[in-house]
Amino acid sequence: MWLWAMVTVHEWGTFTSVAGPDGQAIEWLALTDSTNLPGFVEHFREEGFKCRLGGTVRMETPVMYFYSPLETSVSVKVSFAKGFITEWYPHASGVEPAVVRPGMHPDGSIRWDNVRLLPGSTAAFPSSDDGNQYFAARSTGSTPLRVNAGRDEDEKFLFYRGVASAALPIAATITADAKVLVRNLGAYALPAVMRIESRDGKLGYRLACGVSDQALLDSPALTASRDSMLEDLERALVAQGLYMDEARAMIATWRNSWFEEGSRLLYMLPASAVNNILPLTVNPTPAQTVRVFVGRLELVTPATDQAVSRAVAAHDKEALGKYRRFLEPILKSMLNRTAAGGAEAKSLNAALGEAYAYACSARYADER
Repeated sequence: MWLWAMVTVHEWGTFTSVAGPDGQAIEWLALTDSTNLPGFVEHFREEGFKCRLGGTVRMETPVMYFYSPLETSVSVKVSFAKGFITEWYPHASGVEPAVVRPGMHPDGSIRWDNVRLLPGSTAAFPSSDDGNQYFAARSTGSTPLRVNAGRDEDEKFLFYRGVASAALPIAATITADAKVLVRNLGAYALPAVMRIESRDGKLGYRLACGVSDQALLDSPALTASRDSMLEDLERALVAQGLYMDEARAMIATWRNSWFEEGSRLLYMLPASAVNNILPLTVNPTPAQTVRVFVGRLELVTPATDQAVSRAVAAHDKEALGKYRRFLEPILKSMLNRTAAGGAEAKSLNAALGEAYAYACSARYADER
């Protein structure tokens, strides 16, 4: 037991949602496959199954690192409030529930019963030659590990993803003067909130720290650089407890996605919110556990409405494709504000039908 006084666990991950009319996360379908994962990653069912699952939260790329000076073993279990695990690696000892259907909102879980921490190991990790963003998470000083769940598999971290209908501690609405009103719905301050606007290759952002009640974020000028935004984000991640190489690995994994066309908030979740949504049990108990999750709340702003309306009217599939997995909730939001039966509503319905028809296809694949 004394050895665990020297073991540390660090984890980072993301929660992705779409804001509805009241600013809170709505249920949506991503309409994309998880084709951005290497072939050795395991799936709950066939790869296309996930895109048919609605939820308010898509939990993406949590990775859990371990640091140990000596060899030791650990068991790990992660529960998921009103959600279930859809992808993972290495091979898990168990994933619950065993059966999932669209419309279900269970409390799911995943566990690894035998995780061996192997400092100094030179074992080869699985790879692929497609430049997949999965591999960026290995660029840390974490202890290599081996999972034996019927077969030995080596990695630098435990990886998993999922879909849920959990409540998030944030809401965001667009004001009449194009500002974003951020409301903290939880009991603890949001450590950092960043508004990002990405339009035709130009970028602007605003950052607020320590949002305990609410914050009003002005519409930014589209004159910022990616580097300045990522430097601010890196500092916020490290302030929450990640090591510098972990923060950089997270940013390298997600940077392309964060600059997709449109408007969004990135925000740090309080540790209490992470633990409520994703209860974690590690045995024996490590000396320190740090969990840093970034929420992404996609916003359907007037600028997005106008851009999508123009693309729909022009039948511009390339322009619509810029919104990728968020096209379905954007079109549905626009339909809810459009008079039924008119020409505009018919065009939006047609575009939505086409998006569903190409669900899980490469047309709207999430290529980061």
